[in-house]
Amino acid sequence: TSASSQPESHTKKENFVGQSNMDVGGNGGGLIVNNKQRAMLPNKSRGEFVRNQRKDSEGFSESPDLEFEYADTDKWSAELSELYSYTEGPEFLLNRKCFEEEFRTHVSDKKWTELDVAQHRAHAMRLLDGLEVIAREKRLKVARAILYMAQGTFAECSSEAEVQHWMRYNIFLLLDVGTFTALVELLNMEVDNSAACSSAVRKPAISLADSTDLRVLLNIMYLMVETIQQEDPADSPEWRATRETFKTELGSPLYNNEPISVMLFGMVTKFCSGQAPHFPMKKVLLLLWKSILFTLGGFEQLQNIKVRKREQLCLPPLPEDSIRVIRSMRAASPPASASDLIEQQQKRARRDHKSLTKQDNLDAFNEKDPYKSDDPREDEDDNDDNDNSMEVEPFPMERDEVMPPPIPHPPSERVNFPKGLPWAPKVREKDIEHFLESSRSKFIGYTLGKYWELSTVTVFSISLQHKYISIAEIQIAKEDEFQKTPLSGVRILLSKRKELTCDSPPYQIALLKILLAAAPTSKAKTDSINILADVLPEEMPTTVLQSMKLGVDVNRHKEIIVKAISAILLLLLKHFKLNHIYQFEYMAQHLVFANCIPLILKFFNQNIMSYITAKNSISVLDFPYCVVHELPELTAESLVSCTLHPSHS
Repeated sequence: TSASSQPESHTKKENFVGQSNMDVGGNGGGLIVNNKQRAMLPNKSRGEFVRNQRKDSEGFSESPDLEFEYADTDKWSAELSELYSYTEGPEFLLNRKCFEEEFRTHVSDKKWTELDVAQHRAHAMRLLDGLEVIAREKRLKVARAILYMAQGTFAECSSEAEVQHWMRYNIFLLLDVGTFTALVELLNMEVDNSAACSSAVRKPAISLADSTDLRVLLNIMYLMVETIQQEDPADSPEWRATRETFKTELGSPLYNNEPISVMLFGMVTKFCSGQAPHFPMKKVLLLLWKSILFTLGGFEQLQNIKVRKREQLCLPPLPEDSIRVIRSMRAASPPASASDLIEQQQKRARRDHKSLTKQDNLDAFNEKDPYKSDDPREDEDDNDDNDNSMEVEPFPMERDEVMPPPIPHPPSERVNFPKGLPWAPKVREKDIEHFLESSRSKFIGYTLGKYWELSTVTVFSISLQHKYISIAEIQIAKEDEFQKTPLSGVRILLSKRKELTCDSPPYQIALLKILLAAAPTSKAKTDSINILADVLPEEMPTTVLQSMKLGVDVNRHKEIIVKAISAILLLLLKHFKLNHIYQFEYMAQHLVFANCIPLILKFFNQNIMSYITAKNSISVLDFPYCVVHELPELTAESLVSCTLHPSHS
C-alpha cells in the first residue's frame, strides 16, 4: 500500500523522462526504480559512503546526478510548445492571416490589444457565430482566427511574457462567451465524419493535411484547458469562479451526455481499430491527459484527499508527506549493462582469490554481504576491499585524504533520512500475525490459530510502532460485509461504481497499442498503427537539413506521446486506488493481461542514460519563442548545436 501510494510522475529541469519540452514519460513517466539521497550527509563514515555507492550502482559507474523535479506537469511554456510539431510552423502565420482578415472588416484603425473589454467581447461573439456556418472552408477560417486569439495574438506582442498574458485574457474571454461548448460540438461532428474517415483509410500515405480541421479544434481546446487550469495569484475573483465552473463542467456529462474524456477515449479506440487513421493522436492524448488532470486533480490533490479520507475513517495521520520526501531524493543510477556486470564478476573473482590469503571463506563472504550488520570493523574491511578493486580513482580513498565536501543544496530541500529507504516503515497487522505464527511454528512447533490476540505480543513494540492501516484495508473489510448483505443500499452504489469502469479495458488496450508503436526499441511492422500522421508533411524532405529537422520532430513526437500515455495511466491508477481498491485492481489486472509489463521493459532495453539525456528539440522553433523572435537561418551545423545545446528552456 505504501509503495504504490508514492508519487511517481516527475519532471526534470533540463531533460528527464517526459516532463521537459522534449522528453517523455514522466510524469507521468515514473520510471525511476531506485532513489537515494542527493548528497552524502556530512556525518557519514567513509565506509558507509563507499557502500552506498556500491549499492546504487554495482558496476561503480560514474553516472552524473540528474536535476529533476517531481510534478504533475512541466512549466506552462514547455507544455504549450509540446502541442505543436515543427511541421506545423507555417500555420502560425496562416492563423494570423485568417484573424486579421476577419478583424479588419469590423475594426480598421486599432489593434486587438488597443480595444476595450466590450469591443473584445463583441468580436469574440462574432467569431463564435461564424463557427455555425455551413460552408466548411469558411468555418475553418473562423476556427483559425479563434486559434490565433488563443495563441495570444502574438503579432502584437514583443515578448513571450506578453504573449502568455494575452493568451490568458483571450482564453478566459472565449470561455465566457461559450466557445468551448461550440468546439466540442464541432469535434463530435468531425469525429463522426464518415467521408473523411473512408478517404483516409483508402490513402496509401497519410500526412498533416488530412487532419487539418481536427488539429485546429484540438489546438484551441487544449490551449483553453491547459491555460485555465494554471492558477495565478493575480487572477480576479471572476476568473477563479470561472475556473471552478469549467472544472465541474469538464468532468460532468454535459457534452453529448458524456464527459469530454470519454469522447476522447472513443477517438483513441477508433484510431487504433483502423477506422480513423488520420486522427492527430498526439493532440488527442495531450488533451485527454490535461482534462483528466484538471478534473480529478494531481498529486497534491491526491495527497489532500488521502489525508481527508483517513480523518473520516478515524485512521492515524500519514507518517510523512510523500510528495516532499520524493522531491528530496536524487535520480537513480541506471542499471549496469551486461558487459559491466561480467567485468564486475571478474573483479570480484580476483578479490575472492586475494582474500583467501588473509581470512577464511566465511569472512570473505560476509565482507561482501550487502545485508551485513553495521560493525565498524566490517566497514574497515569493506573499505579495503573496495580500495583494491578500483582501477579508476574517483575519490581519494587509497591515500587516506579528506573526503570532498558534499554537494550544497538549499536548506528547504534538505531532508535527513535514516539509513535505508526514506519512507517511514509500515507493516500491516496481518503481516505481524503471519510473522509470529510462522516463527512459533518454526521454533516452537505450535500455532495459536484463531485464538491469537494482538495484546499477547505487546513485547513486539518495534513492529507495533510501525503498524499501518491503509484505506484499502478498510475498503476491503467493508466490501466483505457488503457481500453478506447484498440487498443493502450501499451495495447498489458500489454496483454503479463498478459500471463506470466496465468500459476501461478497451481504452487501456488502445493506449498500450499506441505506447508500443512509440517505444524506442519497437521495430516497424506492417500491422502496426501509424502514429506519425500528424507530423509528416505532404511533401517529404529533399535536403539534408529538412531530413534532420523531420528526424528530430519525429523523435520528439514519439516522446510526447509516451509522456501523455504514461501520465494518463499513472494518474488513473492512483485515483482509482484512492477511490476504491477494487477499481485499482480491476484496471491493474487488465494492464497485466494486455502485456503492459513487457511493454514497459522495452523502454529499459536500451541505454537508459542516453535515452533520458537525449534532447530531441529545436529550441528556436518552440512556441512561443518562434512567433516572437526573428528566427536565425538554420543549417545542419546550427541544427545539431541547437539540439544539443538549446539556447533557452
